[in-house]
Amino acid sequence: MNKSNDTNVKKIGLLTSGGDAPGMNAAIRSTTLYALHHGIKVIGFEHGYNGLINNEWIKLDEPKVRDIITRGGTILKSARCEEFKTPEGMQKAARNLKQLDIDALIVIGGDGSFSGMVKFKQFYHGQLIGIPGTIDNDIDGTDHTIGFATAVDTAVNAIDKIRDTADAFERIFVVEVMGRKSGFLALNVGVACAAEHIITFENFSNPGIELQHIAAKIKRIKEHRGKCSHLIVSAENLYPGGANQLASDLGDYAAIECIPCILGYIQRGGDPVAKDRILATHMGAHAIEQLLLGKTDIMIGIEGQFCREVALTESIEHHKGVNEHLLAIQESLQDLH
Repeated sequence: MNKSNDTNVKKIGLLTSGGDAPGMNAAIRSTTLYALHHGIKVIGFEHGYNGLINNEWIKLDEPKVRDIITRGGTILKSARCEEFKTPEGMQKAARNLKQLDIDALIVIGGDGSFSGMVKFKQFYHGQLIGIPGTIDNDIDGTDHTIGFATAVDTAVNAIDKIRDTADAFERIFVVEVMGRKSGFLALNVGVACAAEHIITFENFSNPGIELQHIAAKIKRIKEHRGKCSHLIVSAENLYPGGANQLASDLGDYAAIECIPCILGYIQRGGDPVAKDRILATHMGAHAIEQLLLGKTDIMIGIEGQFCREVALTESIEHHKGVNEHLLAIQESLQDLH
């Protein structure tokens, strides 16, 4: 039996925005079921903020979300929306929400999605809550974002296979992982794959110094182990020209033959691992709890085992960085003198 709802929240809107992340469906499921449990109707907007502007919506009920916890992607679809960056687009979205009698909007997305929410509150006077869904794990105020754990596992599985080939031919591979402007994927994937070298935003200075550092390290490792495989894991948007250019530059600089491999969108796909399903379930329910308490303009984060509320403005400040101590440990483990 549904619990009674004595608040002013009778109907909510829900959408997924920006890059898709495994576990978004689990968050849709949790948010919807917990809202229905409290007697709140749920409207799902399709194609991100485009759905708000174009009035593309569906009713979310128990049959629609019952079995989606295991599925990657998002049943609501996602998209970038340039029109939502304009006052005219936001005004149109706000009018549509008002006409539908929607009291609150929950957005599952990342940095760009939350930046849009911060500006949208000038036009929409209902409650606004964000749930962090991005494989990049680059949102402030939360230890983890939905999709990060699955993306790490996906990349590790792929690189483990690359290592098999690298070992068989004693070759050097440069593997580029996603992350936008964040090194979380590169660090965690590199550590889990025992990469000989990890390049993140925290330890990169400039291309010239990086080439010297990598070449010297490869030489030391070969002196210690003999001819062997060598994995370099790099964050995207870091080395100019990416993995292809880094491999080429190492050849030109130190006659080191490297094979570049860009993992790309494979990291966004696949069924969410258990950690992301649990995280999404926890965050989705907590978002509804905060709505019932009258909270607005917040993001739901996770700290340790417990959800926490973070101001939307704080979530996009970009103060969060990787564990540099872990990065230093990994360097030491792979660089014996």
